[in-house]
Amino acid sequence: MTTEHGGKTVYGANVGILMLETRFPRIPGDIGNASTWPFPVQYRVVREATPDKVVRNDARVLLDKFIDAAKDLVASGCDGITTNCGFLSILQDQLAEEIQVPVATSSLMQVPMVQSTLPPGKRVGVLTISKETLTDAHLEAAKVPLDTPIVGTEGGKVFTRDILGDAAEIDFAACREDMREAARELVSKHDNLGAIVLECTNMTPYAADVRKITGLPVYSIYSYLLWFHQSLAPDRFPAGLDDPRWS
Repeated sequence: MTTEHGGKTVYGANVGILMLETRFPRIPGDIGNASTWPFPVQYRVVREATPDKVVRNDARVLLDKFIDAAKDLVASGCDGITTNCGFLSILQDQLAEEIQVPVATSSLMQVPMVQSTLPPGKRVGVLTISKETLTDAHLEAAKVPLDTPIVGTEGGKVFTRDILGDAAEIDFAACREDMREAARELVSKHDNLGAIVLECTNMTPYAADVRKITGLPVYSIYSYLLWFHQSLAPDRFPAGLDDPRWS
């Protein structure tokens, strides 16, 4: 056996996820359900960082708590940090400066990359949990154009109300319908869309529904972190050819 060199506490779980302090149920597909991921992850709860404080207020007042939790994840062995709320784009630069490992705070950070893949005349649209509080500062921090088409789920019955309200019980069939209606609204209001980015990390379970309804490519925190993780733990491939002609 060759000699291995240490330096971490935990190995094989390269992505660290900063979690808001919540109690609502998290189904498979949600970033906070560990079974969502095809690779191990590590979590840290940022105490006092509730959905209401982060989405409806200013998350920057909690910066020190996010920095401390992120540093704890790095000390535990994480080589990259993400968060479970797209609104935390507003902390991207500060976290990246303090943590000294790659930081991907928000699904919104995919927008410029996705835009570069689209044909001329086509644009990226965004579905968010709270359009009324998704400010220019959040968009600018993620390098999202300020005139990006955006629709929120506030008009639905359950999704925004129960997640931001941190409900102990949630009707996820009703959440799915809220997402479907928001997707229909987005494409009905904007006929030049070429793709959709889901801001909220709780929206991933409905990405396939949005894709089916709109016919557009759909990007989520799941697509973002699959890409992100691949950079931290690249797949290995066999060195030789598996060709029966030379067996």
